[in-house]
Amino acid sequence: MATFVGAKADAIRAAVCRHERGVDALWAALVAVVDGLAAGVVAGWPQFVVLHALLVWRRRAPVTVFWAALASAVLIWAVAAPGVVYPVVVVLVALYTLARHRPWHHLWPAAVAVEGVWVTALAVNGVTWEEFAALTAFLAAGGLLGVTVRLRQAHLTQLRERARQLERERDQQVRMAASAERVRIAREMHDLVAHNLAVMVALADGGALAAPASPQRAAEALSAIATTGRRSLGEMHRLLGVLRDGEATAELSPQPDLDQLDTLVEQVRAAGLPVTLTREGDPPELGEGAGLTIYRIVQEGLTNILKHAGPGATARVRLRFASGGADIEITDDGGGRRAAPALPGRGHGLSGMAERAAAYHGQVDFRPLAEAGWRVHVRLRLT
Repeated sequence: MATFVGAKADAIRAAVCRHERGVDALWAALVAVVDGLAAGVVAGWPQFVVLHALLVWRRRAPVTVFWAALASAVLIWAVAAPGVVYPVVVVLVALYTLARHRPWHHLWPAAVAVEGVWVTALAVNGVTWEEFAALTAFLAAGGLLGVTVRLRQAHLTQLRERARQLERERDQQVRMAASAERVRIAREMHDLVAHNLAVMVALADGGALAAPASPQRAAEALSAIATTGRRSLGEMHRLLGVLRDGEATAELSPQPDLDQLDTLVEQVRAAGLPVTLTREGDPPELGEGAGLTIYRIVQEGLTNILKHAGPGATARVRLRFASGGADIEITDDGGGRRAAPALPGRGHGLSGMAERAAAYHGQVDFRPLAEAGWRVHVRLRLT
């Protein structure tokens, strides 16, 4: 409800800013109608119209409008109609606008000038002390109201700018996290490709040595080389568009895959989180990259549970292979507590999951469960 009201207020404020002159003309007409009904103006209507017409430009040139309105009011009181009250309203509106849209050093001379006019009226035109006190109170109220609104608007502007800055920083952090994750993926794929090339070289050397004595073994080596090469080529295609950092060397080491999931689960159990791993279906022939992606997604999901679910939580990992794809579902019961809402910008584990899944045309869905805990579901296309 508050968001809806805030959006409506922003829309109204934007419309007013787009039609500022029209809104000021409407206010000037409204003040003129109220003053005319209250004062019963019959004579001196040209001065009446000119004085109120000044309010049309009150926000465009508040200083000029105020001094012009004060001079016109003094002229009306001194020459045309000494007893009329309507110039007081116009002067106070102009003073409020001056205090609302200009800094303090414009307000003080204006307030002193208006008070000087009141004092002169008290001394010359027979204004009573009660009327003088009321005029002074209206003067103070108009000035203070304008200053208050100006300071509040400045504070709200600062808050909105701060919110926009925080939003930009959050988006920048997400982009940096995605870039860092791409670099991490590139490093891991570098290891995979380097490992496959080493295997291919070893097979080629072995096949060359075995060819004279055992052509069958040489043919098997060539077949294995072709299979490994095709697999590496597929992984290289998925690397297109992935950013690399400028490091010249990287430590070459075997990367985890599906075979290490049981070890990962045991490590998490040893850390104090009961985990159940369920496998369904037979996995297709996977490249190391696909197995590594599944492993990292499960690892990140269990790490998030360890960090955020709290004591007493249990987790379940379900890995299902079907129709050339893989479904990964990671759930926890939150220790029986209702899940707290996700806050944007808190951690980048889910961003990393999304980056990994995108390499296999996958999608990541995460949401709190109805009773307690969270569910993360990832669907990968492997063929």
